[in-house]
Amino acid sequence: MSNPSPWLGSDRDPIAGAKAAGRSDASERFEVSVILVRRSAAAFDEHVAQLHATAAAGGARLTRQQYAQQFGADPDHVASVRKFAASHGLTVSREHAERRTVVLSGTVAQFNAAFGIDLQRFQHPGGSYRGWSGPLHLPGDMHGIVESVLGLDNRRQAKPHFRVRPSAGAAAAASSSFTPLQLAALYGFPAGDGKGQSIALIELGGGFVAGDLSAYFGGLGVATPKVVAVGVDGASNAPTGEANGPDGEVMLDIEVAGAIAPAAGIAVYFGPNTDAGFLDAITTAIHDTANANSVISISWGGPESTWSKQALTSFDQAFREAAALGITVCVAAGDSGSSDGLSGDHVDFPASSPNVLACGGTNLHGSGSSISSETVWNDGAGGGATGGGISKSFPLPTWQKGLSATPIRRRATTSGSTGRTWSSAARARSLRCGPGCWRESMRSRASLRAS
Repeated sequence: MSNPSPWLGSDRDPIAGAKAAGRSDASERFEVSVILVRRSAAAFDEHVAQLHATAAAGGARLTRQQYAQQFGADPDHVASVRKFAASHGLTVSREHAERRTVVLSGTVAQFNAAFGIDLQRFQHPGGSYRGWSGPLHLPGDMHGIVESVLGLDNRRQAKPHFRVRPSAGAAAAASSSFTPLQLAALYGFPAGDGKGQSIALIELGGGFVAGDLSAYFGGLGVATPKVVAVGVDGASNAPTGEANGPDGEVMLDIEVAGAIAPAAGIAVYFGPNTDAGFLDAITTAIHDTANANSVISISWGGPESTWSKQALTSFDQAFREAAALGITVCVAAGDSGSSDGLSGDHVDFPASSPNVLACGGTNLHGSGSSISSETVWNDGAGGGATGGGISKSFPLPTWQKGLSATPIRRRATTSGSTGRTWSSAARARSLRCGPGCWRESMRSRASLRAS
């Protein structure tokens, strides 16, 4: 292989306030996901462009088999990664040509030598993580075939987007919130029970208990849906018993989807909360031939500015694959307002990707099938507010040309903005669990396609 050289765009900034606390243990073993560029990229771009142009007429989608054969990883590229791994003593743990992913296993010392870096332990107020400074190094003949290398840095990448409503008593909660069935009636959700479809839920922690689900759906008078857990990269369905932790998001996601589409299958993909684990869970759900998901729901994310350029690229490319396969990807827009929990204006990713349906939130008042009022959800810093804004990483897509957005802080209209503007859809975020639910009332997304 040719001599290694710096790979532009592969830098990863430390978490704000983090300080290096010494080198990582040289013998520590872990896995890294190498994402390859797709085969016949120009033909794929043309196919996606035609889909956009013919979406209203139901443009032809690819089957998973067709995608794998035409646009999966080039076998020669996979072979190059194998050769690269062998030259540094790394083990190829798994290969997924359809996902364009080769998973490598090795020690800190081996990965340091392979990518020309010095992995360190970083300490910050929220904990510690493994990371590095500066660019990765790759042999010259691999620069054009690798899209990203994820997993060297193992910081927690995302957080679940839900809020627990302050306790106000059962009567007050019932008068100010809705069950999923009530929301479906208010929004005129289409008739049907989802039979023949499969909904994928992406989770980065926590888990569910079958008995709790049965109690919840029984209280609603709805048949309990079939729910399967799919472990990715060593993660699994691991409930903590804490409703205010990730369990709350996992259970909430299942309950909303299952109440509205009880005959649909629900596959819950559990991945590690890292950029590699998050992406691997998404691409596993996209290319899963056993469950054959038609919808993917993601309720996790983080400020766009905290993601690496590599990760932004590979996540967005994965969502383009989903579009080519006819899979709708719905992503929560965040629940910390336009700042996304930082100072200034920040959008949340992956909701800021132009290839997903970003779902914001509203405060809704209504009864039966009649909505009396609906306004943007904003309960302040303590209670939460819907995310949204203008992406600084993704250009304005063609289907948003001509839109204007007004950043309130600057009092200036950004007509013809160069960044992707979102949320794409906004629906009620006030939801109560109903009889038999095991936790307090929570805020939720009702993810419906914008008209």
